[in-house]
Amino acid sequence: MLIGIDVGGTTTDAVLVDGGSVTKTAYVPTDHDDLLKCLLGALDELVKGVDTSKIERVVLSTTLITNMIAEGKTDAVALVLIPGPGTNPKDYSLGEAIILDGAIDFRGKEIERLNESQIKDAASKISGQGFSRVAVVGKFCQRNHAHELKVGEIMAKAMPVAEIELGHRVSGQLNFPRRAATTMLTVATKDKYREFAEAVARALKHRKISSPVYILKADGGTLPLDKSVQMPVETIFSGPAASIMGVLALTPPGQTSVVVDIGGTTTDLALILSGKPLLSSKGAKVGSLLTQVRAFAVKSVAIGGDSVVHVAGGCLAVGPHRNGPPLCMGGTGPTPTDALRVLGLSSIGDGAKAEKAMQDVADKLGCSSLEAAQSVVDAVVDRIVFEVNEMFQEWEQEPAYRIWEIVKKERLLAQSVIGVGGGAPALVPLVAARLGVTAIVPEYAPVANAIGAAVARPTLTLNLHIDTERNEYIVAEEGLIGKVTDKKMTTEYAERLAKRLLAERAERLGIGEYAGEAEVTYSEVFNMIRGWTTVGRLLDIRMEIPAGLLPSWRCC
Repeated sequence: MLIGIDVGGTTTDAVLVDGGSVTKTAYVPTDHDDLLKCLLGALDELVKGVDTSKIERVVLSTTLITNMIAEGKTDAVALVLIPGPGTNPKDYSLGEAIILDGAIDFRGKEIERLNESQIKDAASKISGQGFSRVAVVGKFCQRNHAHELKVGEIMAKAMPVAEIELGHRVSGQLNFPRRAATTMLTVATKDKYREFAEAVARALKHRKISSPVYILKADGGTLPLDKSVQMPVETIFSGPAASIMGVLALTPPGQTSVVVDIGGTTTDLALILSGKPLLSSKGAKVGSLLTQVRAFAVKSVAIGGDSVVHVAGGCLAVGPHRNGPPLCMGGTGPTPTDALRVLGLSSIGDGAKAEKAMQDVADKLGCSSLEAAQSVVDAVVDRIVFEVNEMFQEWEQEPAYRIWEIVKKERLLAQSVIGVGGGAPALVPLVAARLGVTAIVPEYAPVANAIGAAVARPTLTLNLHIDTERNEYIVAEEGLIGKVTDKKMTTEYAERLAKRLLAERAERLGIGEYAGEAEVTYSEVFNMIRGWTTVGRLLDIRMEIPAGLLPSWRCC
């Protein structure tokens, strides 16, 4: 038995998968002020009458990190940067930062020493401003940790109760501003996320559920909940990732489709190319910050089944806000769900209350309630169609999208729209008709996100940089540095080293059984020549356990 729980913007959905098929579902309203309560509420409803000793796996998809950042509930962080020459941190939109002298070059060589008195002054200033969390990030310090380690050591002595996060421990990938943003968000969310994870573990133990617990990440992969505490921002946008994995689970493999997940609050758009979800080459974007969090290329649109319908100056508008449930379900105002009920496209809620909601809109527009309902639905469909077309323009900038077109020798157009989420059965056929493509609304579409979470397998990425002249290698994801001796190392040997290192990392993260699924997705070698002699090689290897489904799952 597998359990998947998705905390959505409007409802928290849970599914029980047994023997490769869905056997039970549960729903509870989402309380954004107490996500743990609604998560456990859905779980309790799901496991009534179930022998919990047979549960083998629980996977959560949660909006916790997304909400913390969006609502400004993260912990305050002092950002300390060591940018080196040729860099202006003010261009990065990272907010106010303390700038320290010192520099490391791209090979990892120190070219300017730190100023220890300056570091102590910075620690005194940070402490005086009341900060208890600090992010320290140096440019190219992922290739030589010395500066970050020294700054962290001095600041820890000056501020013994402060939590200090070093950039190379969060991410070792190139791109200084993204690494700084990721480090800052990590330390800003870690404590509250840890409290959430520990509370979940206690609650499951109390319910006599002893199976492994996983969290869904932004790239559609799972990670053991206790291990995710060190990388909480990896779980941002796990909701949209769950919808994509749900589509993969509910449709035949290898399809190319636009995913439209229509919830109560938002509609999420994504693209699947020949069975592989499109990843964002720039990482997850959090507000104005680009991060190094690996994520699907997803766009969230502020319109859904429970969006507010309002009329001003004779003009109808839908969204972007949600003021509770539809009128037909005990809410206080008209929504698209009420309109669908009046048009006979949905049987949800009280028909008389839905009629009242649309009559209120009709009175302001000077038309019948049926015409008002049609106008509301048209407005929602127009918005989604517009956003799908806009997303195609954005998707065209992604390298994976361009490669797909070259390999397939055809320009990608929307061939089918796969709808999931509560609003999909009624709205996706209308969206597809406007786009002139086929609409697919699979069975269990309303709980596709929870299914996607339940049957998603772990993912893992390892970027290995080898500098044979310096006799060292670096694992970007861990800031791990090791030694090599072969000056003329071949790409084949480098790939074998990457595979071994990925297997070791997978084992540390509790997902070692999936290491055999890893594949090389990037391999490059650059010879370094001085005079007429090769003095060394730079090799870069990327290995991935890609997003996918557990082998036990069979398509519905």
